[in-house]
Amino acid sequence: MNIRLSFLVLMTLLLLSACAAHQKPSSHTALPDGGKDARIAAEGQPGASILLDGEEHLSLLDPPLDAYGRIDVDTDSPLTDAEKKALESPLEFEFVLDIQETREVERFFRYFTHEGRERFEMWLKRSEQFLPEVRDIFAEYGLPHDLIYLPFLESGYNPMAYSRAGAGGMWQFMPRTGQSFGMTFDWWLDQRRDPRMSTHGAAAYLSRLYDMFGDWNLALAAYNAGEGRISRAMQRSGTDNYFDLAAINNLLALETRHYVPKFMAILKIIQNLEELGFDPIDWGNTPKLAEIEIKGGTDLVALANSCGMDWDAFRQLNPAFRRQVSPPGMNLTIFVPEDKQATVQAYLKKPAAAPFSGFQRYQVRRGDSWYALSSRFDTPINVLKRINNRTSNTLRIGESVMVPASPAAVAAAQQTGGASATQQRASQRANHVVQSGDTLWSLSRRHGVTVQTLAQANGITTGSTLRVGQRLYIPQIDRSGTRTASSTTNVVQYRVRSGDTLWRIAQRYGVTTNNLVAWNKLPSNGLIRPGDNLKIYVTQ
Repeated sequence: MNIRLSFLVLMTLLLLSACAAHQKPSSHTALPDGGKDARIAAEGQPGASILLDGEEHLSLLDPPLDAYGRIDVDTDSPLTDAEKKALESPLEFEFVLDIQETREVERFFRYFTHEGRERFEMWLKRSEQFLPEVRDIFAEYGLPHDLIYLPFLESGYNPMAYSRAGAGGMWQFMPRTGQSFGMTFDWWLDQRRDPRMSTHGAAAYLSRLYDMFGDWNLALAAYNAGEGRISRAMQRSGTDNYFDLAAINNLLALETRHYVPKFMAILKIIQNLEELGFDPIDWGNTPKLAEIEIKGGTDLVALANSCGMDWDAFRQLNPAFRRQVSPPGMNLTIFVPEDKQATVQAYLKKPAAAPFSGFQRYQVRRGDSWYALSSRFDTPINVLKRINNRTSNTLRIGESVMVPASPAAVAAAQQTGGASATQQRASQRANHVVQSGDTLWSLSRRHGVTVQTLAQANGITTGSTLRVGQRLYIPQIDRSGTRTASSTTNVVQYRVRSGDTLWRIAQRYGVTTNNLVAWNKLPSNGLIRPGDNLKIYVTQ
């Protein structure tokens, strides 16, 4: 026994020595992550993967890193005179950096101006429609002007961005944090995606963090990692300097250690855009919009169509909506182009403007079934399923479904076009002819939409067999077969963490557990384990 024990001890020491050879020595252990409701999955792991223009991209938080955790760029080629001048330009924030910290900023500067240049140009263009209002809101709060560029790190200024951890919107609020600043996140709405509301929340949060730490470096680090984590790191290390905290191995997550240098690099680029060959920001590129109040239960697709807009165009201006019907019993403000204001207001005065106003959200309880709900709400089962875009006969305790609150709502649902009407519309705007071997599943994978979306768009069931020559309408695809620029479904690659259940993950992203099982070909018992990767189709 003593020989075996000695052998195990020796092997353990050898393993520890090997690990230490690849790390800086440190007397500090990793602190539990308290940032943005556990936004960072694990120390040393890549940060949030965000969704831009309907595709998954690595965010600015995650440029490629080398084996030492440094951004992997070519540092041997000399900088141009314009690049040197931009790097040396002063910023609104006062930063005092040593040589190593200056090199870190330069690495990110090189990445954003070379390897990541095309993506950065896209983010610059997208930011133009939001920057003027963000500037005005931050001025109201008395915040430094440079902070309006922080969404370049968070989301590339994309209101529809989601992280693997569930952060959403261009300011990347977690649900609980967003709710603490007045943003609703439920089955109907995700107001973290509302540019105006989330910007007010971000301004309030940054103001609170600066009041707490009295230093913008620490406030920015806390915006990324959470005030609790930064406070504990300061207490543990005995220092209140961000760069000293970042230099201590495993004290802060890699994403947080890079956060301020990345922001500095971005600011230097933005302040020298033309000198670096970028197009200047067009501050007059903000669309002229009118604000209109709508009643709960408004059919948003019908509203959009009334003024010549399709659903995608409407959603670009009103990204907070998660359903094509506004929440019953809740008046909300929508945005439409100024030249369409009169048309929309005229439509809203019509009796049929809110055909779904009698619907309400219902949480499934023990003993519920489609048959039970049909009897309770005096509504045919097929109508209930059509309202909820469902084909399965299974209901799960705790999930939410739409049910009529009055007989009038039932009549409205029955008049909203059944399968035959949907099939007729789909045939008229068909953009795909079924070929040999085509199935709903293969088409959904090819075009990045769900089977349920395809079936609903064509008035068929998810189990329907396709016929060669059959004409189908595939949402988000034009008649040439090219995916349209505006997408309504994003794919999130989610890494299962300890304590996760399918139900919790489904609630976080506004999908069902049945969806998760089908999308990921999970066993019928829905078993998942920490470390599993799940594919989640998020409706925008």
